[in-house]
Amino acid sequence: MNGSADISSLVEGIRRRDRLAVARGLSLVESSVHEDRYLAADLIDRLLPLRPTSRRIGITGSPGVGKSTFIEAYGMGLVTRGSNVAVLAVDPSSRRTGGSILGDKVRMPQLSLQGSAFVRPSPSRTALGGGTSTMRESIIVCEAAGYDHVIVETVGVGQSETEVADMVDMFMVLVLPTAGDELQGIKRGIMEVADVVVVNKADIDEHATLRAIATYRSALRLMLPAEEDWTSEVVAVSSLHQSGIDGILAVEEQFFDPQRTTSRERRRRRQRKSWFEAVLRSTALDWVTHDRAIASAVQDLRMAVLEETTTPTRGLMAIFDQTTISRTTSEGPRP
Repeated sequence: MNGSADISSLVEGIRRRDRLAVARGLSLVESSVHEDRYLAADLIDRLLPLRPTSRRIGITGSPGVGKSTFIEAYGMGLVTRGSNVAVLAVDPSSRRTGGSILGDKVRMPQLSLQGSAFVRPSPSRTALGGGTSTMRESIIVCEAAGYDHVIVETVGVGQSETEVADMVDMFMVLVLPTAGDELQGIKRGIMEVADVVVVNKADIDEHATLRAIATYRSALRLMLPAEEDWTSEVVAVSSLHQSGIDGILAVEEQFFDPQRTTSRERRRRRQRKSWFEAVLRSTALDWVTHDRAIASAVQDLRMAVLEETTTPTRGLMAIFDQTTISRTTSEGPRP
């Protein structure tokens, strides 16, 4: 991509909901190439004021709980009702090679073929929180393309998965009917930010499903609600048989009731604060990596830490102290 002219063309394509343009926009914001960061920032700046109102839905759950099958059933239900749906599915990356299978699109064959739906698998790389480091930017690209529902499927359940709740309006946690064992495996933090608990694969065992619903409702009563004006719901679903999807859609409508607009605006404001903090950290790391003098000093420090002649904390403090002194000296005294 050569610059401003290409970005302008890309913006127009995204606004027309050209699927190729949307895919290129997402690839740009996901790029780890240093030069692409500036182009991606330009793209997001231009798209930011163009976004219509959308609903951001986060979905997480343990491996094997049926997230992809549920999202397809849920997404098809939304499409049937006239919605435009974008799915940002995050696949775990190998720590050794950095590669990902990116198989979510294959696991959502019906939804992927819908003209009003867009399914995009993305590698998590080294990002924590079950998402990617550029997920917020990816959401903005999809919203600018006119997708009124943006669904974020996370890697899986873990304490850091709560970070995904800072990116979405409504956060769903999928569980299995085996409530006793499942509840032990889910961290308290993830339940505290759950707006909806979905007992998936309810067709496996009716009695187990009823026990699971009762168990989760009891557990949620012991926790502070994610929002003051919302009581977390527990809904049973069989994604395979399309059973319970209408119940999920009904809960969604209740959650997005216009009377709760103020609460959602507060959540969006918290999201923007979290976004700033995340970009601040990544930009600082990028600066350290690409400033030649600092990068050289960091490399020397890395070897010193490996040889146990210093600690990372003391070494980094010395580098930044020296950098501050050098810049102050070169700039001269302030008037």
